[in-house]
Amino acid sequence: MSKRKDRLKDIVNQAIADQEVPHVKLKKMEPANVDIDKLTKPSKETRQEYWGKGLTYFAIGLIIVLVVSIIGFVGVHGLATFFSDHVNVFHFLTSTDWDPSDGKNHVGAAAMIVTSFAVTILSALVATPFAISVALFMTEYTSKKGAKFLQSVMELLVGIPSVVYGFLGLTIIVPVIRNIFGGTGFGILAATLVLFVMVLPTITSLTVDSLNAVPQHFRKASSALGATHWQTISKVILPVATPRILTAVIFGMARAFGEALAVQMVIGNAVLMPYNLVSPSATLTSQLTSQMGNTVMGTLPNNALWSLALLLLIMSLVFNFLVRLVGKKGQK
Repeated sequence: MSKRKDRLKDIVNQAIADQEVPHVKLKKMEPANVDIDKLTKPSKETRQEYWGKGLTYFAIGLIIVLVVSIIGFVGVHGLATFFSDHVNVFHFLTSTDWDPSDGKNHVGAAAMIVTSFAVTILSALVATPFAISVALFMTEYTSKKGAKFLQSVMELLVGIPSVVYGFLGLTIIVPVIRNIFGGTGFGILAATLVLFVMVLPTITSLTVDSLNAVPQHFRKASSALGATHWQTISKVILPVATPRILTAVIFGMARAFGEALAVQMVIGNAVLMPYNLVSPSATLTSQLTSQMGNTVMGTLPNNALWSLALLLLIMSLVFNFLVRLVGKKGQK
């Protein structure tokens, strides 16, 4: 170590002595006064760099551990239905008989799976045209002040709690459906209308970003060729932004698929295969929220609910995969 310091000191001394421009020569520093120990120790900035990197790596590691722990915990408890309680996987996915307290032959989630997909797809189909229309108005027609006002409205809709949406659906939408179509008013239609309002801000905001991402020279080139404003929108802007808009729709579907409280309040919570849009039914999330507190940990009814949670987790991973797949195709 001493030889290394002596060599470094000689190099520094030689560098100071070889300065050829007098006015930049280091003042009050002679070759003999060089503090090699100070030069070799980390500076304050270097220590801050180490601390910053350390905190960043710690946060990343903590997030990875947290995600793996959640997936592992849900996976272990969800798979216990099939490995510990010996429930047939095919029967679980295709049977509509849901009464786990009566035994493993009564654990069928098909009705909830069908209802969950029906509510998700219908709400996305209803919300997407409205979201695209509002996004086009915000980006192509209105002024900046109008766009900011509409953006504030969308942010307000996002900030409203789910229970408020559910309560509004319970007190307004369900009675209207009951008066028009008869029955109880609970069902897929009520849940679809509630989720339509809930996913609309998400799809709209992401669609606005998609339209703003289209380069301005595309619009200018289309106008230079004599295209009208609507021709530019329909033939240039929307085709270019389609992959990003599809990503927005998938995010909205993921939001709808995972919604629990609002759907539970208007769906009816009857584990039955829906035969129309106004018959009471249940989704995966509504059944979880309504029954998880009524089961004992480790029993078949509890493990069956964890299997529903595992299905929801798998679907969230599928939605993330679809977002990445669509995003890659959009880049090409």
